[in-house]
Amino acid sequence: MPYLFEDFALDGQRRELRRGGDLVGVEPQVFDLLQYIIRNRDRVVSKDDLIEAVWQGRIVSDATLSSRINAARTALGDNGEDQRLIRTVLRKGIRFVGDVREHAEPDTQPMPLDVADRPSIAVLPFDNMSGDPEQDYFADGMVEDIITGLSRISWLFVIARNSSFTYKGRAVDIKQVGRDLGVRYVLEGSVRKAGSRVRITGQLIDVADGSHLWAERYDRDLTDVFALQDEITISVVAAIEPNLRRAEIERVRRKRPDSLDAYDLLLRALPDVYTFMPQGAAKGLPLLDQALALEPDYALARGYASWAHQTLFVRGGLNPENRLQALQHAHAAIEHGSGDAMALALAGFTIGLLEQNRRLADKLFSQALALSASCSFVYAFGCVPVAYGGDAARAIAWGQLALRLSPLDAMSCVPQGIIGFSNFLLGHDEDAVQACQSAIEMNPRFSILHLWLAAPLARLGRIDEARAAAARLLALDPAFSIGRWSAAVGIAPTIIDEVTDALRLAGLPD
Repeated sequence: MPYLFEDFALDGQRRELRRGGDLVGVEPQVFDLLQYIIRNRDRVVSKDDLIEAVWQGRIVSDATLSSRINAARTALGDNGEDQRLIRTVLRKGIRFVGDVREHAEPDTQPMPLDVADRPSIAVLPFDNMSGDPEQDYFADGMVEDIITGLSRISWLFVIARNSSFTYKGRAVDIKQVGRDLGVRYVLEGSVRKAGSRVRITGQLIDVADGSHLWAERYDRDLTDVFALQDEITISVVAAIEPNLRRAEIERVRRKRPDSLDAYDLLLRALPDVYTFMPQGAAKGLPLLDQALALEPDYALARGYASWAHQTLFVRGGLNPENRLQALQHAHAAIEHGSGDAMALALAGFTIGLLEQNRRLADKLFSQALALSASCSFVYAFGCVPVAYGGDAARAIAWGQLALRLSPLDAMSCVPQGIIGFSNFLLGHDEDAVQACQSAIEMNPRFSILHLWLAAPLARLGRIDEARAAAARLLALDPAFSIGRWSAAVGIAPTIIDEVTDALRLAGLPD
């Protein structure tokens, strides 16, 4: 029976939280916490109550409990100051104070896109290969967490657990599963436990032709079941997202142009936007504009449009109109994308650089990670304004997380390059050169990578190499100047002198 409050619907049977029909991604423990405090809204719920209900009495730190409560508030657009829905009662616990209605009828609010027009996936129960039926709980729990994790990807339609689990213990034909459930993709896998070791496999399959888009095997020590489930869930979700994105882009390329809807238009724009250069941004923007003409509230399209205009502004002539459009799209992405981690990350990236509002950018990145802790996209975009703001250590950590979560992503050159630039800021010039060279191998036509390389080369005294890097930058971006670039992206005063001095030494114009 769904609980309805404000414009939210919490459905315990489907394990879904929706806002105005849009799926809001929440971690499994956060969902359980929300469901428990709503069910018990007539009283204050203590810390011990929550630990017993959500963690089955296991030892949980205060920091973990607080993070789950904060994530629940974030999912509801609440916070610790306003406490609009979740109120803290000092030294007693928390209480849900929203006006709740219980609805016996199924939620009939429309999805933002028809299922047939969205990429869709079913996660089948993983086979228990251990020979012990009592170990089913481990495989089933992992699949439930993966379903919940995938549901945080706003552009992906995920079949609910109850439907997927009808195939448990059955030999299945993947194409028939696709027809039965109306999905394009199926994830299947297995779990084998032996003593203190466990092997988990997963395969992502395209239903149309049976091809394998992704496969991986995880061999781990089985010391903490719940920690292991969390680790594998994060790894699987992080790996699947970019693979699905690539598969969807290829599918759209094969479609007739007159059959494109807003989602397909967005996907068709992405290869050009992901060139990171103004020529590609200019080519992709008309497609994003067409998508927004069809769906003005399409938060992810707003986010990508903000990035495309940002690219045109910073590397395409510093036209003030591009800056204005970038920020307008970014704020629209925030308005319409409270449950979309990628839209919030794109907005934070643009606002952090062009508006130079690093506090708001950090808030947006935090909100995005509360929605999707395994979204490499957030770390890949977030590490740039973090580095330009002078926080080199955090930028390196975020860059490394982005690469670990999605090592084969089209975005990988950005976190790899930021790791290099941030090492330069920390005085680790040899490490900086190595990281930047690796980034350039990934995308030699992304001009800013050559800037990030030129700086440490110059400070190492490798002037000829530094000037060669500067020449490659100017060949890709002839209008570049140090002052215009540093002002456009808001290089922090604490690092501006060392950056400027190194770039001048490399021969770049003021």
